[in-house]
Amino acid sequence: MTTFHVPDMSCGHCKAAIEKALHALDPNAAVRVDLSARTVSVETPQTEASILAALKGAGYEATRA
Repeated sequence: MTTFHVPDMSCGHCKAAIEKALHALDPNAAVRVDLSARTVSVETPQTEASILAALKGAGYEATRA
């Protein structure tokens, strides 16, 4: 599982948008969102670059945590 820091994530809407973007990339991805830590953990065969691109496409800049 790869974890990313998403500093602008702060609410349930953010969580839903991120989960939707990552499941669009890989419907079978395991996604864990921690709003208080502002992290997203993803288990998927997709590349880190494609995950970051999906997050950016949803409006969230992220870095590997």
